[in-house]
Amino acid sequence: MQIYSPKEDSYLLEKAVKKYSKGSVLDMGTGSGIQANNAVKRKNVTKVTATDINKSCSKLLSKKIKFIHSNLFQKIPKQKFDTIIFNPPYLPQDKGITDATIYGGKKGYEITERFLNTCNSYLATKGTILLLFSSHTNKKKVDEIIENNCFEKGEIDSKQLPMFEELFVYKIKKSKLLLNLENKKITDVKKFAKGKRGIIFVGKLKNKKVAIKVKRKDSFAKGNIANEVKWLKILNKKNIGPKLINKGKDYFIYEFIDGQFISDFINSCKNKKRVLAIIKKVMEQCRKLDKLQVNKEEMHHPYKHIIIRNNNPVMVDFERCKKTKKPKNVTQFCQFLVSGYFLELLRTKGIRLNRSEILLAAKDYKRNKNDERFSELTKCIK
Repeated sequence: MQIYSPKEDSYLLEKAVKKYSKGSVLDMGTGSGIQANNAVKRKNVTKVTATDINKSCSKLLSKKIKFIHSNLFQKIPKQKFDTIIFNPPYLPQDKGITDATIYGGKKGYEITERFLNTCNSYLATKGTILLLFSSHTNKKKVDEIIENNCFEKGEIDSKQLPMFEELFVYKIKKSKLLLNLENKKITDVKKFAKGKRGIIFVGKLKNKKVAIKVKRKDSFAKGNIANEVKWLKILNKKNIGPKLINKGKDYFIYEFIDGQFISDFINSCKNKKRVLAIIKKVMEQCRKLDKLQVNKEEMHHPYKHIIIRNNNPVMVDFERCKKTKKPKNVTQFCQFLVSGYFLELLRTKGIRLNRSEILLAAKDYKRNKNDERFSELTKCIK
């Protein structure tokens, strides 16, 4: 297997290694050994480990450097490094040509993504990653992968090359959020979803999957995280919503609800009685909210606000929840039930709701939100 000879990218990264490498250093995909051999000369570097998929690379390293034959982190013992260096193969694959030293995958960033997805487990609390890549790798995608792993990055160097190519060197570290979560014993943090006002990450707490909701930096919403925490504390006592586990500044941790969104569940469910039971359970939760004089909001369009787990509906997303004398949870959900798409979906399951009957019963309930009117309303769902 060929060893990658130092070129413009190697020399650009070399400058960063001479300036920023410290403590225990890992040179991933060492190749010619240019980065590892420079790092081992630094006074504030205590030890250097180099790894490569090519065993022959070990012959090019200083005797002070420990070499591990490995495909990325595959055979690296679990330990923490203060500096991790990576100059990955970063070019998009040319059809019919294979060269492991330059091609980073079909789109160029696949190897970089595999590296970053695993890197955190080997990075010390205050550690840094020195990463080089090219504009051909798709800079926007690399930024996205960094964000997905809850890292922060800074561009510390760049170089323009011929043929409209530019090289970039990033200094990457753990974000404040990631550090806070690790202090709370949460591991394996990855981005899960992005909403209008928040970002959801997932992680593990004592081998149990949890979700972390964070305020988006570009959101103008104020107090949405604090508001959701406040209401989850209240609603959890009524067995509504995911269980709140912990909170911090601009984020909170709650149980991960593993299930299907309500439309997906109904679409896949072949049992009419199960579908009706789910709908009535949602109605009962809406009734509890009405009794508390709370408006969840979004119940007229709750496609992503109700998750079915183990035949039980769990409402999620309470950031717009508010106290009101005229709650609309039951009536809004009724509007959803008789909306065109959902009404037709229910019909495919043999459930033929009478739209006029439900709207009339919902109107009566709206005038007087008592148990009797609610009972009459639920009888229309059959």
